[in-house]
Amino acid sequence: MNGDWLLRGRDGRLSVYLPSGDAVLCRAELGPGGPWEAPPRKVGGDQKLRPGPAVGQGADGYAHLVSWRPTKPGEAGLVHSTHFRPRLAALDWTPIGHPDKTGDRTGTPAVAVDTQGRAHVFVRNKGGGVSMVAQKEKGGWDPWRDLKGRDVQEDLAAVTGESGRVELYAAVPGGLVYWRQAEPGTPPVLEEAVETPVRPGTLRALATSADHSTLFYTDDSGDLCAWRPGGKPVALLASAGPGPVSAVRCELDGHDCTLLAQRSSSGRVAFAAYPTEQEAAGAWWTESGPQLPADARVSLTTDEDGRVVAATLSPSTGQLLLTRRKDEPGLALEAWREA
Repeated sequence: MNGDWLLRGRDGRLSVYLPSGDAVLCRAELGPGGPWEAPPRKVGGDQKLRPGPAVGQGADGYAHLVSWRPTKPGEAGLVHSTHFRPRLAALDWTPIGHPDKTGDRTGTPAVAVDTQGRAHVFVRNKGGGVSMVAQKEKGGWDPWRDLKGRDVQEDLAAVTGESGRVELYAAVPGGLVYWRQAEPGTPPVLEEAVETPVRPGTLRALATSADHSTLFYTDDSGDLCAWRPGGKPVALLASAGPGPVSAVRCELDGHDCTLLAQRSSSGRVAFAAYPTEQEAAGAWWTESGPQLPADARVSLTTDEDGRVVAATLSPSTGQLLLTRRKDEPGLALEAWREA
C-alpha cells in the first residue's frame, strides 16, 4: 500500500489494509484494544484490481482507497472506495477515470484527504508529470488536472498539512519536487524543487507543524534524510534497511516527538525517535521483535489513548504482528503478538 496501512477509525478500532492478489483486504479490531477479526474481508466488492493500491485518511477517520483496475486489454482505470468504519463494509469501487483519459497504468497513485473530507488522488501521467483528481464537497469528482512536472518517478507521497492544505512530493532524477495548495480547495501548484539523490520507493511525508510537513527518504549513500520545503535536506541517520520508513508524531515523556520505524537489514523492526522538526538533536535505531520475512512492512499509528501502536505485515504470509507502547517512561514496548 502507498500510504499508512495501519489506521485508527473514528470508533477507536484499529484496522489494516493488505493488497492480496487482485484484491485489497481489511482486518479490524473487534473493539478498541481488543482481539482482531479473522479472516480478513475484501474491500469494495469483487472487482479485480491491479497491483499497487493507495490509502489515505481524513480527520473524520474515514479511509479512502484507490487502485488501478483492468478495463480492456492493455488499458486500465482508477477506482476509489471509502471505508467509513473498520467493522462496516467499504463502499463498492467507483471508477474515477484515467489521467490521460485512456491508456494503461501509469504509476502508483497517492491519496490525501483534506479537512472537508475530500479525497485528492495523484498519479504520474504518460507525459512524466503528475495529474490529480479531487472529490467535490457535495459528491462526484472534479475533472482531472495536469499539475505539470517532468521525469517524475512512479511513487508519490501525499499529505494534508495541519493548515488543511494538501501537499505532494515526488522524486525526479537527482532531486525532489513539491506541490502545495495555496488555499484549501484550490489545485496544488508546483512550489519548489531541491537537488538531492533519492532511492526510488522510499518517500514518506508527515505533517509536523502548523506551517510544515516533513518528507523522509533514503539517499544514494543509504542515509535516511528529512526535508522541509524552504530549507535543505538533512541526513538524520543511516537507514536501518532498504525499504520505506513509517512515521508518526506522538508524545513521549511530555515532548512532541517524531517516531520512525523500518524493517532493518537484520529482519527485525528498528525504531528511532527525536523531537519533532529538531533533526539536529540526533536519533538512533533500537531494534525490537522477531525476525520478519523480507517482504514485511511496518506501519505506525496511535490508539484512542494516544499510545503508539506498531504493526508489521507480510504479504506473502499474511502474518500480522502488533505491539503497543507501555504506560511507562521512554519508548518501552509490549511483547509483539500475532493478531
